[in-house]
Amino acid sequence: MDTIWLTGAEWLAVLRVGLGLWWLESWRHKDKKKWFEGGGITWAAGIAAKHRWNVVRGGFDVVVAPRPRTMAYVVAYAELALGLGLILGFLTPVALVAGLLLNLIYFVLMIHDWAEQGQNSMMALISVVGLFGMSWQTWSLDDALGLFQ
Repeated sequence: MDTIWLTGAEWLAVLRVGLGLWWLESWRHKDKKKWFEGGGITWAAGIAAKHRWNVVRGGFDVVVAPRPRTMAYVVAYAELALGLGLILGFLTPVALVAGLLLNLIYFVLMIHDWAEQGQNSMMALISVVGLFGMSWQTWSLDDALGLFQ
């Protein structure tokens, strides 16, 4: 593979770090006080309640609605963990798959509103490229520790 300035593996590492910064920004920009008091989950509950698929409405009612505070913490700290993991390149394949799953869950929840899908589709695409390009091979703790070789 011919590239300009960096090697292919280094460009994949740049992409991985950029995705990590994106996840970190998703965590940073949240109003934590409102989010942990249920603001984010209340918003999602309103979307789920009007969802066209029964399985989404029912799944939300069974999994998320009974534990809004816990789910708010899970979402927020998953974003933080993904961001740090991708920036540092630690457990990178796990972080890429977990991030892809979070993006897919959001896709399903917001399936009726394509205006909301741009960021998530780009994040999902970067996750797939990072995963199949093995973006943990350069500039990562995974590489330094000999993980996922």
